[in-house]
Amino acid sequence: MTIFDVLTLIGGLCLFLFGMNVMGNALERRAGEKLRVILGKLTKNKATGFLTGLGVTAIIQSSSATTVMVVGFVNSGLMTLKQAINVIMGANIGTTVTAWILSLGGIESDNTFVQLLKPTAFTPILALIGIIFTMMSKSDSKKDTGTILLGFATLMFGMDTMSGAVEGLKDVSEFTELFILFTNPILGVLAGAILTAIIQSSSASVGILQALSVTGKVTFGSAVPIIMGQNIGTCITALLSSVGTNKNAKRAALVHLSFNIIGTIILLTLFCIIKSFVHIPLLDKSATHMGIAIAHSAFNILCTAFLLPLSGLLEKLAMKLIPDDKKPEKNVELDERLLATPQIALVQCGEVAGEMARISVDALKKGITALYKYDKELADEVRHLESRSDHYEDILSAYLVKLSSSNISEHDSVESAKLLKMIGDFERISDHSVNLLESAEEMKEKGIEFTDNAKKEINTLCNAVTEILDLTYKAYIENDIETAYLVEPLEQVIDGLKEKMRTHHILRLQQGECSIVAGFVWSDLLNNLERTADHCSNIAGCLIEAANNKMTIHEDLRDIRSNSQDYWDKYKNYLGKYAV
Repeated sequence: MTIFDVLTLIGGLCLFLFGMNVMGNALERRAGEKLRVILGKLTKNKATGFLTGLGVTAIIQSSSATTVMVVGFVNSGLMTLKQAINVIMGANIGTTVTAWILSLGGIESDNTFVQLLKPTAFTPILALIGIIFTMMSKSDSKKDTGTILLGFATLMFGMDTMSGAVEGLKDVSEFTELFILFTNPILGVLAGAILTAIIQSSSASVGILQALSVTGKVTFGSAVPIIMGQNIGTCITALLSSVGTNKNAKRAALVHLSFNIIGTIILLTLFCIIKSFVHIPLLDKSATHMGIAIAHSAFNILCTAFLLPLSGLLEKLAMKLIPDDKKPEKNVELDERLLATPQIALVQCGEVAGEMARISVDALKKGITALYKYDKELADEVRHLESRSDHYEDILSAYLVKLSSSNISEHDSVESAKLLKMIGDFERISDHSVNLLESAEEMKEKGIEFTDNAKKEINTLCNAVTEILDLTYKAYIENDIETAYLVEPLEQVIDGLKEKMRTHHILRLQQGECSIVAGFVWSDLLNNLERTADHCSNIAGCLIEAANNKMTIHEDLRDIRSNSQDYWDKYKNYLGKYAV
């Protein structure tokens, strides 16, 4: 093997790893909607969680990526530790798909049809299709499809280049002795674990082992322990991703490691016992691409068969090794590890924004309650809720800006813009809750009392605002567009209510029924309640326009008002319901 062969090997390895990375990232983007649906169907059922992990990993071709996502889900509260364990086990089997694809490179036959199955025969065509899609298509999904094909062609070309470069090693005695050394199971496991930990991909390290098998010096006896070690080495990615996460996320990463270590110990012990008492000729034979793929799948399937029924014990082990603190741990609401998967990151943002919406609506309702029955405990709660809403807006805005700067689809870009607009409105709603509270405090301190007619009017307006809050919250949480259409006519009624109540107040002032000081508080109340309705209108408008994949809210609301008979029917109903 010459220095040029070494350089060719390095170049082939770089192309192989680069192609795998490019293909994996594009697969994640392309499969984003599928991932979202799969995530939404997760249950505590072992079989469902297992199949979810298997399916996601088979789609994105990386158990490391799946496990990192799982750690992020657990850290964000989107998944429980129990669910995570089953998904991680499924991911270990899903990752074996890559080895089967790479095994096509080992096909040997003079038959023309069989030769066409070899990647070297069809990858040039895939590369051509990929470059056409990437350079000429305007669709994000087609561009991603093109990138997948280019990534696959690159990794297969790298695989073929590596195989050609190492073929000369079959005549190097030191290389033969190296793999004889790896027939020692402990050394084989360590070699596989170290190599995989360095490149952070068991699929890639299995591919490298398959490439080395062309020398004929890699026996099944040395390949099997290396494959076992590769499953341990791949855990390094999840362990690194768990740094800085909450305890449950750390436990998920630990379960991934313990699952592979325990599985390796059990199967390695059985392997050594059988090998000691029974001579198996197959172990002395040269491993093939297909043989390595079979061994990789068999190991992962057997591990899962042993340990899936014991997932509860793995959970208890993780809980014991990483115990809870005496004080409750503060959860991290948004996990930047999920930015690598924009579609899932948006799911996480939606969860946090939903909590922010609940808090803001709750704060405003409690602010209204303070107008009727003020107390210090209620005031503290309103201010606490408003502070939490501010915090959520800060972290969501920063996170969504980072997410928007990544390569996301047009649909996800609209979703991100929708969230950015709506969280601003929810935050302003919580601000108005504090404004209402301050009005209640001023009334209490100064002994301000409204007239009976004024009380009836403010009660009507508060009831209308409470209804529009409920409609807006329901429309957002359930993505209910029909409910969103109910918001705008009610908002217009609230606008009219404000003007009528302002006029009635002026008449009361003129008749000496109301004081100037009470008038200032009255004006503040009307403004804050009416502006709350405006923000509800903005949120409902965002939902309606996002459903139509555009964000021209005010223009389309004007069209609805002028052209929809249904809109005016709803408006008249609300007008009768909230008359003063």
